[in-house]
Amino acid sequence: MNAAMVTAVSALIAGPLAAAAAMYGSRGATRATREGTALTGYDNLTQRLIAERDKAELDEKTAEARATTAEAQATAAEARVAGLEAEIARLRLLVTQLGGTP
Repeated sequence: MNAAMVTAVSALIAGPLAAAAAMYGSRGATRATREGTALTGYDNLTQRLIAERDKAELDEKTAEARATTAEAQATAAEARVAGLEAEIARLRLLVTQLGGTP
C-alpha cells in the first residue's frame, strides 16, 4: 500500500466517524437544551403559582375583613333597633298611663 492509498482509506474511515461524533454531540446539546427549557418552564410555573396563591390569600383576608365589618355594622343596627323598640314600648306605656290609647 502506498501513501495515497492509506490516505484515501483513512479519509473514508474518518468521514463517517466524524459524522457520527457530530450527531452524538448534537443529540447531547439538544437534550441539554430541552432539559434546560423544561427546568425554566417548571420554575416559571412555580413562580406564577406562588404569586397566584399569595393573591388568593390576600383576597381571602380582605373578604374576611369586610365580613367582620359587615357583622359589626349589623350588630350595631340590631342594637339601635332594640333601643328604638324599648323607647316605643316606654312611650306606649306612658300614653296608656296618661289615659290615651296606644
